[in-house]
Amino acid sequence: MAPAATFVHKLKVQLKLSISRLRMTQQKDSAKAKQQRREMAQLIEAGKTQSARIRVENIIRSDITTELHEILELYCELLLARSQLLDPPPSSYSSATNNALDPALEEAARSIIYAAPRTDVKELQAVRALLIEKFGKDIAISSMDGEGVAERVLNKLKVETPKQELVEAYLTEIARFYGVPYGDAPASEEEDGDDDDEPSGGVAEEAEGEEELEPALKAGPAAGKAAKKVVDREELVKATPPKKLGPQSPLRITPPSPSTDNVAPKLKLPGLAAAKAKAVEVKKAPAKKDSGPGGKIPDVDELARRFAELKR
Repeated sequence: MAPAATFVHKLKVQLKLSISRLRMTQQKDSAKAKQQRREMAQLIEAGKTQSARIRVENIIRSDITTELHEILELYCELLLARSQLLDPPPSSYSSATNNALDPALEEAARSIIYAAPRTDVKELQAVRALLIEKFGKDIAISSMDGEGVAERVLNKLKVETPKQELVEAYLTEIARFYGVPYGDAPASEEEDGDDDDEPSGGVAEEAEGEEELEPALKAGPAAGKAAKKVVDREELVKATPPKKLGPQSPLRITPPSPSTDNVAPKLKLPGLAAAKAKAVEVKKAPAKKDSGPGGKIPDVDELARRFAELKR
């Protein structure tokens, strides 16, 4: 058997290669899954729901495989970070405890030994061979029987037909995402899209302002100017500010990605309900009717009265 230092070096190399390969495989599978989901939406739109129910099982299986690759990638990173536990001190090279499996590495090592033959990642199989060489055949046999293997790895590698509830959840989510009606659920529009069908302070409000301005223009130029200022000020008050106005927070929270366990996850932040309730209370509170600084903007007649007082 090679010295421990050589073994750790070999294992680190294979772990890094496995992590890179697993990430590339996940990206490839994700791109393929997007294409398959688009095809599912086209089938649903064409009314071929039975065909969509059968073909969506391939998408579910692909998602399960991608989730398994994510778990194995985390285990490879764990072994890489704790590789010093595989390198015993020089005084213990001849001891019988040299090949003992550390509890901090047990779940990761056993899960890789169990799952590697069931994947197409050759680098991961090389990691498995090194782990078996290090810890012996007894660990390998017990791991292949499922002893010490993570429960989520066992669940992802089960060969079974997807449940009908999961199939329906996938089809409903795909139809909702692509805006295709399916079943009783109507097609929903994208959440962050703007509704361009409704006017936002456009022609209707301009017509209203012109109607209010006509009597003042007939009364005279001075009154017309004052009335126009009032109308312009009211339009500015009614105008909706842009969404990205003002300083933006540097914090960006990535929403949770869907999985076979939760097809449509929602992000829940602590204290969000209390903040919404407080915002509603502030909105319902009566506005202060101050005419001083920071309060209501004085109209033209009020300004004229104040200038007359100052002249006195």
